[in-house]
Amino acid sequence: MTTTGEERTRALTGPWWWARWRSAVLDGSLALVSSVECGAEGIPFARDAGVPVSVGIVFGLIAGSVLLVRRKWPIAVVLVAIAITPAQMGFLMGIVGLYTLAACELPRRIIVALAGMSLVGTMIVTFVRVRQDMARGDLTLGDWFVPFASIATSLGLTAPPVLLGLYVGARRRLMESLRERADSLERELQLLAERAEERAEWARNEERTRIAREMHDVVAHRVSLMVVHAAALQAVARKDPDKAVRNAALVGDMGRQALTELREMLGVLRAGEDAGRRAAVVPRAAVGVAVVRAAAGTAEEEGPCLSELEELVGQSAAAGMVVDLSVEGEVRSYAAEVEQTAYRVVQEALTNVHKHAGGAKTYVRLAHRGGEIAMQVENGPPPEPGSASAAGLPSGGNGLVGMRERVLALGGVFVSGPTDVGGFRVSAVIPAVIPAV
Repeated sequence: MTTTGEERTRALTGPWWWARWRSAVLDGSLALVSSVECGAEGIPFARDAGVPVSVGIVFGLIAGSVLLVRRKWPIAVVLVAIAITPAQMGFLMGIVGLYTLAACELPRRIIVALAGMSLVGTMIVTFVRVRQDMARGDLTLGDWFVPFASIATSLGLTAPPVLLGLYVGARRRLMESLRERADSLERELQLLAERAEERAEWARNEERTRIAREMHDVVAHRVSLMVVHAAALQAVARKDPDKAVRNAALVGDMGRQALTELREMLGVLRAGEDAGRRAAVVPRAAVGVAVVRAAAGTAEEEGPCLSELEELVGQSAAAGMVVDLSVEGEVRSYAAEVEQTAYRVVQEALTNVHKHAGGAKTYVRLAHRGGEIAMQVENGPPPEPGSASAAGLPSGGNGLVGMRERVLALGGVFVSGPTDVGGFRVSAVIPAVIPAV
């Protein structure tokens, strides 16, 4: 796992401007060595300059200790090293200072300018010293040796630390860039994981809502008709045994239909659970989407269609409802979701009539239009006050909500409300082509 910028900032535990204690110890050690070197080189400098030796030593110690601040002020260190070059002091400070300068986040022109000054200063000092040594007779080489020695010495003391510093600085910037990129990718992956979890939760909620609507439609309608037929069976059992037998057969048929549809819904749930177990290594978002797609596909293939609408109306009529079905326009097929939604709207509306307006005359109208299909279920007031609750059918208050959700999900329009004569009307218009999500 990568380390973020905030964690690296909190990890800075060194004193003053140092990031770590070991960096402070390293700079302190280099400054100590540089001070000893400059102090030792201050002795011949004091003799050549005609000043007390102690002054030369103190001057060397102070100049060499400047290396302590090389990380904070690298330019100052290089300038001090250039300044004491004529005294033949600070060779270690010059090398380390140039390396630090080249490795820092400074403009290239500053690095080149200071490195050039150091190169020229070292070349001039070396040239003068070698000429003096040859003039005194300490060196007996030819005149060619003076420029060669000055150029070689200046390049040897300047080029290696600068090139090494440039390489280390470039590598450090590259590693920082890679670390920042890794941090960015980690944040993006975390964000994607959170979004995937949100999508998976949304998919699970949508699937639970869809299954709840299907269960409500299946159970509410079938069981409501079964209760109505059971009440009629109880009323005519002694008076008309033949009718009682027919009502009993209808109750059995409706119970079997309800069980069949419930088994289909439970099969969808089991299929989703099996898919989740088989995809244990797959992200939960993908599993949720796969379950939703599998469930939706099963519902579309096995769900009711408009061709079964006449049978649905016949079941309500057999339960004692006076219902009239009228179809307008040219009958044609639609997408499975459209036909299933239209069927469920009519089914739920008839169920509400059984619950709240038993015995009321009901009109079911279906219209096939150019780019849409419209349906309307309207019932009059119940013939006898209080007959709406005669069968003792409970109501959860979710029927109209479920119908509205189904229709709006397909881009349709849903309207429901009481009529002027005391009845109730449910109207819905669904586009023939499902809009793309």
